[in-house]
Amino acid sequence: MKKTYFFKLIPPRASFAQDMTHDERNIMLQHINYWKEQMSQGKVIAFGPVLHPDGAFGMGIIQVDDESEAKTLAENDPSITSGLNTYEFYLMPNIVVK
Repeated sequence: MKKTYFFKLIPPRASFAQDMTHDERNIMLQHINYWKEQMSQGKVIAFGPVLHPDGAFGMGIIQVDDESEAKTLAENDPSITSGLNTYEFYLMPNIVVK
């Protein structure tokens, strides 16, 4: 049975969504394409930005075999491999997905 995780992408600063540089924007486009590919493979249920009052962050709901696969997905994100962003992820037990 697949396990579901909440993935949180943490930007380098609270104002990141408003003031990212050209190079940062290019990395984020690679990030988006990476997660779209994971979604097409059935590993991602949803992903996108969250407009929190203290600063936007990214989120994803992923379904994979185990924690190591979730960690591998996160660590292969171009925004993580580049050192631009950091991440956290948490198990979501007993989630119902239609």
